[in-house]
Amino acid sequence: MSRFSASVVAGLLCLPVVSMSRDVGPSFVADGTFKASGLNGWHPSGQADWRTENGELVGKGKGADGSGWLFSDKAYQDVAFYGLLRCSGPCNTGVLLRAEKTAEGTRGVLLSVTETGVSAYSVVLDADGKEKARTELRTAGGQIRFAPHVSPGSGRGPGPSFSLPPAPSGVTLPITRPQQRIRAGEWNEVELLLDADILRMFGNDGGVQTSVATPDMASYGPIALFVGSGSEVHFKNIAYKDLAVKVWPAEQVGSHFKKQELNPFYYGWSAAAADFNKDGVLDVVSGPYFYVGPDYTTAREIYPAQAYNASTEYSNDDWVQHASDFTGDGWPDVLTTSHAGGGKVGAVLYVNPKGESRRWEKHQVVPNIATEATLLRDVDNDGKPELVYGAEGFVRYAKPDPANPTAQWTIHTISEKGPWGAHGIGVGDVNGDGRMDILNGYGWWEQPAAESGQELWKYHPQAFARWARTSPGGAEMGVYDVNGDGLNDVVTSLQAHGWGLAWFEQKRASNGEISFVEHMVMNGYGDKNAGGVTFSELHGSAIADLDGDGIPDFIVGKRFWSHLDDYYDPDPYGPPVLYGYRTVRNPKAPGGAELVPELISNRSGAGSDVLAKDLNGDGAVDIVTSTRMGTFIFWGNKSTKASVSKKLSRKDASTTGGSN
Repeated sequence: MSRFSASVVAGLLCLPVVSMSRDVGPSFVADGTFKASGLNGWHPSGQADWRTENGELVGKGKGADGSGWLFSDKAYQDVAFYGLLRCSGPCNTGVLLRAEKTAEGTRGVLLSVTETGVSAYSVVLDADGKEKARTELRTAGGQIRFAPHVSPGSGRGPGPSFSLPPAPSGVTLPITRPQQRIRAGEWNEVELLLDADILRMFGNDGGVQTSVATPDMASYGPIALFVGSGSEVHFKNIAYKDLAVKVWPAEQVGSHFKKQELNPFYYGWSAAAADFNKDGVLDVVSGPYFYVGPDYTTAREIYPAQAYNASTEYSNDDWVQHASDFTGDGWPDVLTTSHAGGGKVGAVLYVNPKGESRRWEKHQVVPNIATEATLLRDVDNDGKPELVYGAEGFVRYAKPDPANPTAQWTIHTISEKGPWGAHGIGVGDVNGDGRMDILNGYGWWEQPAAESGQELWKYHPQAFARWARTSPGGAEMGVYDVNGDGLNDVVTSLQAHGWGLAWFEQKRASNGEISFVEHMVMNGYGDKNAGGVTFSELHGSAIADLDGDGIPDFIVGKRFWSHLDDYYDPDPYGPPVLYGYRTVRNPKAPGGAELVPELISNRSGAGSDVLAKDLNGDGAVDIVTSTRMGTFIFWGNKSTKASVSKKLSRKDASTTGGSN
């Protein structure tokens, strides 16, 4: 049985789930909508009645043999469809795509929603809209654009799955995964994306998700809505898009930055800076090369270089890179971290050869890393940075033994085992006690006093993230005072592979208890977002004072093709933008502050992180990104400092976002 997933089939429509507080909206910018004020642009077929009322489209099957269809006048090949549907009583409905007329009848791909489950079929209809043939489609898989070949008799291919450890005993998690069911008798979100020979379905903010392989990728035809005999179905908020059209807007670089391309190829997701050749000038490392300052036109190889196919491959060598003198010999080294291969690659130390023109010695110093982002911060206040990460269900930091820095590093586990996830990580003093705390999407861990002898840190649950199509959590999390009230707040993306950017205002009760109030900055396309800017996949970020006013700002970008060249993630083909969100303290804004976006680039995006550093010592912050687009420096303009008012209005902020 090639159902969307085993967990979806059992009682898909008949069991309760957590209600949605709002409609998430489509993950695409629609080029067509159903106005629900008439049937213009659509035509019926079969025996069902179709009408519009109260902003809804209602289909009702008549009699024992009264099923019917409502076809769009416009045809599509690769197409996205979004809508809310609700069944009144018995449920037998669906959406037909690529309804192409052939010699045997109208053939198309049907998403069928019934009392017993959700399935996908290849169907053939006669001239009266009656079904002549039906063939269930096999499961296709996750991060693919073209369905893999499956040997005869196997019936199905690989599918996406998520397995996380349970919560520690006695802990109530602030984030729970949406249940994989559609609600009976209630409104349900359904989004379909048919691209090439893969049909993907997402429902109720990611609670239902899967893909199936279609018979071919050449058919072409209209969209059709279906209602079966004896059923009544209501649709609303219908939107659709021709996925065959990709928009690649003209390149833009923000007025306060100048772009320099270091390399046009995809080698990794990260960059770091240090004076590797000890000439007094900062160099930049990304992937297998370090680029020699001050002109950054000469590169030296650290490890054997091999570019990756941006469409179909991951760079497993470099998910995050850090630079510091880990060996204590006075020469900066490079540390790469990767969770490729199920979290078993870990951290690799490349030791600086002290000016010799050769590749650097390689030592694995941390055996397992499960987080896609890692940070290098001085956690224990010893004047030296530690590697902060997650692995095997724990939050950890690691540091080298000064006597043997190339051996396995000393690992400190600060949390109980839990479902802490691969995304979202931060370090900062949340409670103002002078000690660094560690954060992720599920909350924060309070560092105890050194003299306490306490091994595990106190966990404070807080939803700094949310579930959607993949696990919760974003990128690097900022811990700083956004509104100027003397308390450190948290700024973070909410979903590395979805939507959401917010800042969390810290509140203190009279007894000192800490809580947070969420202030949304950017959500999906259906929301009013700061500066009119909307983009998905906020996977890489950094914190820096972009305009020199002494208040940190948040830099974040879209990780283009984060899960390869396909529709596994929302809006994967939106422009690869990079934005600086300037902290504007405004007593009239919710929480006393707002984050105002300014475009840095629409042809870069972010990888696993963003490097924000004054590379040339001119007093302006420069930005370095390494992505599937290549590696770039965006040189900050000295005029950006102070001359850029913190009262930058929304209309002055660039609104170039994901709008393909």
